[in-house]
Formats: sequence, C-alpha cells, structure tokens
Amino acid sequence: MRDAEVFLLRDFPLPLPASEALTRLIEETTWRSEEVTVWGKRHVQPRLIAWYGDPGRSYSYSGISVAPLPWTPLIEMLRQSVQNQCDETFNSVLLNYYRNERDSMGMHSDDEPELGTRPIIASLSLGETRTFVFKHKTQDVPLVRVPLHSGTLLLMKGSTQRFWKHGIAKASKTHGPRVNLTFRQVRHGLFDTPK
Repeated sequence: MRDAEVFLLRDFPLPLPASEALTRLIEETTWRSEEVTVWGKRHVQPRLIAWYGDPGRSYSYSGISVAPLPWTPLIEMLRQSVQNQCDETFNSVLLNYYRNERDSMGMHSDDEPELGTRPIIASLSLGETRTFVFKHKTQDVPLVRVPLHSGTLLLMKGSTQRFWKHGIAKASKTHGPRVNLTFRQVRHGLFDTPK
C-alpha cells in the first residue's frame, strides 16, 4: 500500500483456542454502548466497546472520553502474545464487539493526539470473518479490502493513519459475533501531564 506500513499475519499463535478466547472475551469484558459525534450529530455506535490499559492511559475519539479499566488476566495474556509477535510495547487496548452483521465501524483514522504522530496499532480479530477496508485520504487509488479471519493479526505503523482511513461496513449476509482488540501505545491520557 502506498504511504503505509501494514503487515498481516493470518495465523497468529494464540495462547489459547480462538473460540475459547472469543467466548471468554464476550462474557468477561465490561462492554459499553457509546454515542459518538459525527458531523455535529450524536449517534449510538453500531457496536459495543471496552477500553483497558495502564493507569492514566485514557483515550478520546469522536466526542467520547474513556478511562482504562485494569487489565484482566485474559486480555493481559493476549497483550503479551501480541507484543512478543510485533516486538512492540502497548499500554492500552480498545475492544470492539460486533454482535452481528448490523454492527459496523465507519471510515476513520486512528490519529488522535495521544497516539503520537506515527501510531503503531496491532489489531487482533477473533470470531466471524469481516472485511476491513482501507481508503486513501488524498490519492485516487483503489480501496484495499482485507478479510480478517479469526486469529488474524493486522499491524499498522508509520504514516498509515496519516494517509489512510479504515472501517468495517455492515454486512448483507448473516454474521455471528466478532471481537477485535486494537492494542495501542497512548502517549498521555486525559488525566496525565504531557511529557
């Protein structure tokens, strides 16, 4: 992809079976339904979310501000596995729960100030396959469509967030549940003093 550093590992070595990880995440995670502001209007997000991380690593996007919940043993185990595979360190994770084919994520970039100028985001997918779509912000190039199967790890680095948007559209066919964990390095949170 032009103006991007994107890497895909289709068979991420999970520390437990993917189906078990999915079931436990759905049952054990403290899910939230949030409203976001898009073009000045409030909308309920078409999925559930949860934010976990180190103390003080709060996060803001689309008019939402979330303080991190403490790492659970399962999410911590997944974080360690992702860090080992990527050779990166992450201090927080946004979990998205797509309950069925009607849940989605609009086109956006993860370019909030607390992520820094060149964010590194590792995205682990569990459950139903959904298609992740990339769209360049300024160039007339074809969309890039990436089916994310259960156990897929997608790593976005460098200038990816500066030049590309990404999203997951609603599906026309029936889909079962999917949980996506996007591990991040938050430079500072709402309650921290910037360094």
